[in-house]
Amino acid sequence: MIAQTQKLPAGLYFVATPIGAARDITLHALDILASADVLVAEDTRSLRRLMGIHGVPVDGRKVISHHDHSGAQSQAGILALIEQGHSVAYASEAGTPLIADPGFELSRAVAAAGHLVTAAPGACAVINALTLAGLPTDRFLFLGFLPNATQARRSALADVADVSASLVFYESPKRIAASLAAAADVLGADRPAALCREMTKKFEQVLRAPLGELAAQVAHTPPKGEIVVVIDRALAKTHTNESIEVALQNAMLTHSLKDSSQLVAQAFGIPKRRVYQLALELDAGKTDE
Repeated sequence: MIAQTQKLPAGLYFVATPIGAARDITLHALDILASADVLVAEDTRSLRRLMGIHGVPVDGRKVISHHDHSGAQSQAGILALIEQGHSVAYASEAGTPLIADPGFELSRAVAAAGHLVTAAPGACAVINALTLAGLPTDRFLFLGFLPNATQARRSALADVADVSASLVFYESPKRIAASLAAAADVLGADRPAALCREMTKKFEQVLRAPLGELAAQVAHTPPKGEIVVVIDRALAKTHTNESIEVALQNAMLTHSLKDSSQLVAQAFGIPKRRVYQLALELDAGKTDE
């Protein structure tokens, strides 16, 4: 189907692009690419190639590069074009713009100036990986790329170790072995996970196994291509009444009953009402003695 051209109101139009299969672009996205006055891309060569595949001509329109290393001058130039009444289409290199990609500052600046900011949604590696991983998807936390440094990577994982949501992050083939080894050590080798690589491409692969097994497998056979890792949520911790009682008794040596209940409830991650009721029973037991 040939993209339709129409006059677009001045503003910024974010366009999601395929993460692999070129046919995954939407008709809405092609219409915007065919109609926008100005084209902006993280990688202008990738955008020209994609438009060529789908028969969308550039027709002499301005094509601007805007990426992580673009300065304030680049952003100001794009904003000026919109203020002059132009429609600007911004395409990511692959996937949905702003998801671990540049563009946030530009989006905020255009919106703050009172101009239209809208998007043609489409492919997103995070969402695609969640679909394939076979892990809970009702709550998830996207971590982007983990830090390069070993200790910083471990600290980042420790910060989210107890989050009750599936964890998702991008990784490169060169760092995936170190990242999975750190995840297995910090989050637990038995924690279910999935490694999704080259999604929608010819060599798409999904490896589903506990973190320890995935780390060992990747260390032995390093994967290639674009990688997304999905890790199951932290299991809810269970505590016996005995362990809570011990903590309460220790807390009540130096704190009031109310404060002790609050401290223990926060420490164990359980409802304060349950702890307070147990504290009342303990206090009553002391009185009976």
